[in-house]
Amino acid sequence: MKSLFPVAAVALALTLPVAAFAQSNGGLTRAQVRAELVQLEQTGYRPGDGDNAHYPEAIQAAEAKVAAQNSAVGGAAVGSSAAGGPALDAK
Repeated sequence: MKSLFPVAAVALALTLPVAAFAQSNGGLTRAQVRAELVQLEQTGYRPGDGDNAHYPEAIQAAEAKVAAQNSAVGGAAVGSSAAGGPALDAK
């Protein structure tokens, strides 16, 4: 019985950080998930059509189309930051 307490204490100490880490994630809001679903549907993806035979390929293709659309519309390119460069004169 005396050895049960240290084992339980160690198990609790190991699980608390994992539980705290899981809670710290903000996640997506319902509106963000809905907006993503609307974007996927605009590319032709239909989640409720019952075609489970092509599910992984269909969602991946739709996500690729959405990513291409989002990167082509005013998004900053990777590595395009001017930080650390010389200051420009504002005349």
